[in-house]
Amino acid sequence: MEQTTPKTLTFVVPAYNMETYLDRCINSLVATKRRDDIEVLIVDDGSSDNTPQIADMLAERMPGIVRAIHQENKGHGGAVNTGIAEARGMYVKVVDSDDWVGPESLERMMELLRAQAASDAPVDLVVTDYVYDKVGKRIKHVVNFRHVMKPGRMLSWDDLGRFGVAQYMIMHALTFRTEVVRESGMQLPEHTFYVDFIYSYHPFPWVKTIMYLDTPFYHYFIGRDGQSVQTDVMIRRVDQLRLVNQRMVAATPERGTVPDGLYRYMIHFLAIESSVTSVFLILSKKPENYKIKDALWEDIRRASPSIYHDVRRKLISRALNLPGSVGRAIIRVGYRVANKVVGFN
Repeated sequence: MEQTTPKTLTFVVPAYNMETYLDRCINSLVATKRRDDIEVLIVDDGSSDNTPQIADMLAERMPGIVRAIHQENKGHGGAVNTGIAEARGMYVKVVDSDDWVGPESLERMMELLRAQAASDAPVDLVVTDYVYDKVGKRIKHVVNFRHVMKPGRMLSWDDLGRFGVAQYMIMHALTFRTEVVRESGMQLPEHTFYVDFIYSYHPFPWVKTIMYLDTPFYHYFIGRDGQSVQTDVMIRRVDQLRLVNQRMVAATPERGTVPDGLYRYMIHFLAIESSVTSVFLILSKKPENYKIKDALWEDIRRASPSIYHDVRRKLISRALNLPGSVGRAIIRVGYRVANKVVGFN
């Protein structure tokens, strides 16, 4: 008989041909003194290697904790959609199957979430730090939010400070209360890369309270061959970045309909994603892509002149729209410098 222990946290693990990394990922998610209130959903997204067998083995080894779900290939977004729909935990966190979490941070996270689960007014979103764990890079870059949020306090959007020019809360930093994500109605597009931008954006108007736990919880493994965030791969898939941008624009509320702090942050994040897409269109060095970049910004203007105005006036947006070949050359140099410092792909 299946165990029915109430779950505090569900980890959703989309897995497509990840036989090399899946075991490491799952073992990190249960490396805690007490794991009976943790649920791990491995969503095997039509893998053709040994991922399905490994998922079933892990589920058999840890019944009531690990569950394997097999589906036809729907892409990362389709796998996340399935995991959110199936989650039984009060909170949900997506962990890509080649990434992992730190054991000390896991203990701290579970202590916080258990306290919230027992509360009459549990927090809607927990934000944690994450690590760019790049292959071959000895010193790992840790992204934290100490100057933006006071740790350990219940915060509203208006309590947040100013984010850095290129700083935002990516999927790896976020643990949502499950009902918040469901109430938002978010459905990620299938067979599309970079939907983590949407996941880290669409539910925010439904988030009323936030808590920051200052610990490097998530280890983002980058630098392996074939990864979707490699520069050449992102250039080839820039049409998908543009689709993601369109979804984000559609999910952006007008000023005055949400708290000022939330609107300010969403405009900040939309400016970053719009600029990221613009960067890769410029890096392609294809004149037709320069026209697509201009069309992207025009699409935002058509969708909402006020949102366009606020996004376009951000410093990063102005930098990414420097005119002519000189402007494009400056952007390419800036991208190489930033990548060398941070190691984001």
